[in-house]
Amino acid sequence: MDLGVFIKGVIIGFSIAAPVGPIGVLCIRRTLAEGRASGFLSGLGAATADTLYGCIAGFGLTFVANFLTTQHALLRFAGGLCLCMLGLKTFFNKPASQPAAVRGKGLAAAYFSTFLLTLTNPLTILAFAAIFAALGIKGSGVSFWAAIMLIGGVFLGSTLWWFLLSSLVSTLRAKVDVRGLHWINRVSGIIITAFGVLVLLNIFEP
Repeated sequence: MDLGVFIKGVIIGFSIAAPVGPIGVLCIRRTLAEGRASGFLSGLGAATADTLYGCIAGFGLTFVANFLTTQHALLRFAGGLCLCMLGLKTFFNKPASQPAAVRGKGLAAAYFSTFLLTLTNPLTILAFAAIFAALGIKGSGVSFWAAIMLIGGVFLGSTLWWFLLSSLVSTLRAKVDVRGLHWINRVSGIIITAFGVLVLLNIFEP
């Protein structure tokens, strides 16, 4: 039974991560500009935040979930503002001819920036709760070890997606010249900024 729950968690984590939103665009852009490690750690930050919200839904932490969802407008405002700033920075960023040698603080920044950005969307909890219900997984009715297997599966599924995405984009890096990176920065910046504006325009939406 626990193995079945683990497999469901992998499917859930992969499905939550796969749609290409602002974090996906950011992961792609960082992989092209800074290398596979930066892109993968950017995705890993999002996977960690998804897993945290999966924990809240999976363990039935109603108080925490209610608090975060009631404060979603403030959190989404902060997230939208950060996306707009990040998008503008990306748009005006000058591309390098080679991937940057990103280590230490640079890799930590890649991880924590997407971790915090993903946390600004607490409605992810509702998405997890809906998927859990559809798969017959009730937060308060899941045993402790089954919940651990579920959350472990969510993390593995999400991490698997970001590993595949960063690896695929990294293989294409050699085919992209400086001019191509310039346009990637412009397009990525516009898309990320657009996501930010969309979030700001809909901060009070349920």
